[in-house]
Amino acid sequence: MIAQPQWFQRRKYLGWGACPKTWQGWLYLVIAVAIIAIIQLIPFLNTETKIGLTILIAVIMVIDIASIMPKLSKDERDKKHEAIAERNALWAILLVLVIGVSYQVASNSVNGRIYADPFVIAAIIIGLLVKSISNLYLDKKD
Repeated sequence: MIAQPQWFQRRKYLGWGACPKTWQGWLYLVIAVAIIAIIQLIPFLNTETKIGLTILIAVIMVIDIASIMPKLSKDERDKKHEAIAERNALWAILLVLVIGVSYQVASNSVNGRIYADPFVIAAIIIGLLVKSISNLYLDKKD
């Protein structure tokens, strides 16, 4: 769309996505943030319009970066390291979700009711299903 893949590199250490590696990438990021800041400073816009425009700019940036991500180059070592890091991150996320559900059930059972956040339960179940389906697909593919 707007940004070029050569302006960015894969984010390795602080989250997912891409980060700027050239002055053009940094300029792209600064301009996007500046547009959002300017929208917030316009006095005659109501709050709903400001929120809508901010979400629109954010969605455009996410789509733009998402279109760049597959074009960023990775060698075999980068692919292996990223796969291990993703696996470890997902294990940690799963552990926190299971502890959270366990805490919710335990703390609510004191009050005589059993309750756990359905979205957290759904995240655990969907993650389990995706992993199982992925493993079945990869086993049949090999």
